[in-house]
Amino acid sequence: MGLILRLLIAAGLAADAIVHWKFAPDMAFVQGGSIDGDLLFRIQAAVAGVTAVIILTYARRWSYALSFLVAGSATGALLLYYYVDVGALGPLPAMYEPVWYTEKTISLVGEGIATLAALVGFFTVRPAARRERSADHEAAHSV
Repeated sequence: MGLILRLLIAAGLAADAIVHWKFAPDMAFVQGGSIDGDLLFRIQAAVAGVTAVIILTYARRWSYALSFLVAGSATGALLLYYYVDVGALGPLPAMYEPVWYTEKTISLVGEGIATLAALVGFFTVRPAARRERSADHEAAHSV
């Protein structure tokens, strides 16, 4: 089950990364804040991509927590900026976009699945110390 969760998370984060990378140039026009919209989208794409690799490499609570934070924050931002015109928030530009299109749906579904799978993984993965004790216990009894 752990491998399936990690694949779901990685696929969701990959969808997030691809959509953000694709639309980064379109966000250059976004006003407000000290971070340009295109840079923000490129950062999100890079963070999602790196996190996808991390969750595939490490099945640990910290990697599930990181995946949850990355995917969950992207999901929250997408929904917030769809429904609410909050304007610029500190260094973040005004990202209000009350329209829906295929790529936004792909991003939301990917981020949502990754968020939920990361949450399940976080609560179901055994802590490293317990895995090591279990492995030591099995090795001692197999001799």
